Amino acid sequence: MLTLTENASTIVKTIAAQSTGDDDAGLRISSQTSDAGDFAVDVAAAPESTDQVVESGGARVFLEETAAAALDDKILDADVNEQGAVRFSIGNQQPA
Repeated sequence: MLTLTENASTIVKTIAAQSTGDDDAGLRISSQTSDAGDFAVDVAAAPESTDQVVESGGARVFLEETAAAALDDKILDADVNEQGAVRFSIGNQQPA
């Protein structure tokens, strides 16, 4: 299952709450193509009925089915640059 770094959890939680005013909101990641190579990220008040929900540090991420399969063994990180823009990155989870 997708995991989030502490930075990603904080940023996701902040973006979702500021955009919706709802603490239960989250970011929804969906696949743009059937090969799951491109992803779209949107703020969502709630997951779709078929979404996988990942919760970490109070943050919620909703994964569309194709995205969930593609990101199953990945870790989501995020940072904010000097201009205030958020950049998400996806890496491989470290083996246990």
